[in-house]
Amino acid sequence: MTDEDFMRAALSEAQAAYDIGEVPIGAVLVDAAGHIVARGHNLRETAHDATAHAEMIAIRAACEALGRWRLSGLTLYVTIEPCPMCAGAIVMSRVDRVVYGSTDAKAGACESLFNIPGHPALNHAPAMTAGVLQEECAGIMKRFFRERRAQRVREKKAMDTP
Repeated sequence: MTDEDFMRAALSEAQAAYDIGEVPIGAVLVDAAGHIVARGHNLRETAHDATAHAEMIAIRAACEALGRWRLSGLTLYVTIEPCPMCAGAIVMSRVDRVVYGSTDAKAGACESLFNIPGHPALNHAPAMTAGVLQEECAGIMKRFFRERRAQRVREKKAMDTP
């Protein structure tokens, strides 16, 4: 399977988040043989947990499935550039490679605002690949927030109407 195939699996996770009203970010961790070891999608609202990002959920699931905290040998596919928390977890869990779809100008910590995984003082630097299925990954986010803004406008109009 290709990077695009695994990113489609991450997009499927993003759709699962979208379907329950969560910010649509999805992630999968894949081993060297091409098997998906773990999946995750945002669950911050559902779980009332600020750390319930797609990457964190996938990393926790992979650690549990493999019975180890070192995730060397795995590639993380995530639809949006990881934030500082997730980038730190990627480094600390020793993921070998990260593939993401779209950058995140407001919170990205792999190239947009920071480059945590590439910081020379850290003891692990995963390989990075950006822009895989970029339009699709950005598109689901844009659609989600466009619909959310439209809903807020409708709610405001309803409240203003006597």
